Amino acid sequence: MKKTITKKNMEIRKRRIFDIIQIGNRSDRESRAFDIFIVINILANILVLFLQTFDSLCAYFPLFDAIEACTVAVFIVEYALRIWTAEFLFPGRGKRYAVKHFLLSFDGIVDLLTILPFFFLSGFVAFRMLRVVRIFHLFRINATYDSFNVIWSVLYEKRNQLASSLFIIIVMMLASSLFLYSAEHQAQPEIFQNAFSGIWWSVNTLLTVGYGDIYPVTAVGRAMAILIAFLGVGMVAIPTGIISAGFVEQYTQMQNKDGSQDISLGLQTVVIDIDSSWIGKSVDEIRQEYRAEPVLISRDGVSFSPAGEERVHLGDALAVHIL
Repeated sequence: MKKTITKKNMEIRKRRIFDIIQIGNRSDRESRAFDIFIVINILANILVLFLQTFDSLCAYFPLFDAIEACTVAVFIVEYALRIWTAEFLFPGRGKRYAVKHFLLSFDGIVDLLTILPFFFLSGFVAFRMLRVVRIFHLFRINATYDSFNVIWSVLYEKRNQLASSLFIIIVMMLASSLFLYSAEHQAQPEIFQNAFSGIWWSVNTLLTVGYGDIYPVTAVGRAMAILIAFLGVGMVAIPTGIISAGFVEQYTQMQNKDGSQDISLGLQTVVIDIDSSWIGKSVDEIRQEYRAEPVLISRDGVSFSPAGEERVHLGDALAVHIL
């Protein structure tokens, strides 16, 4: 009996820890405090990461190392707690399944990559910047209108158009490299050694970067470069326009959805029985006499939007907007 109570208490504590370490739980004060604590640790860890690159601050390096060790220790504890409570992320699926899926999830991989460079893989210390993603979760409005969900939805819906524009850019990049090789190989054999030698130049030109480390010197090459530069401006604008149009469509749909929800809040369902005074009256008459707007009539299993002169029959079911 005592073992059962102890196990039950342990499950309750485990569940409480899970609730606390969840991201963006605004209704829980302790969870909110934990989020703020983690954010401070992330910012401190990233700040130390940048400060350690200044040789003039070498006298403070021991302090920076201590701060880094403390913040990484917090990350390790948090990572262990998330593994321990992973079963609550996938209720009813088993602890082994839950742990496996958490470790392979985006959050699990990010947490691991921010810890490993402290012990080894020091060259991948920039992975700690991925922790910033955790901060953005705290600014979520809701699951539908979350900024990251909107961006992902736009990219997913426009994936075919974006893939087509990317294919066009790659074709133009290869074609421009081949053209420049033909025009510049004899004048600059050490730079344009083969058709792929101009890839770096074509990327810089088509994407309007223009580093200037590789450039044509012949008249034909420069003429081609001018044409390719103009085409590059258009090529960059294509995916930008697709994404911009996707955002406009997404927010328009969201606004329409909000509008339809607002209208639906004012609707009432009225079933016309034998005692109803609406029998035989037209939509216009109901609007004027009863300050109610019938927006939908269901009659004999068929639903339709009524015109002003449409008359109400016995047995009709009306969706009415109260004016």
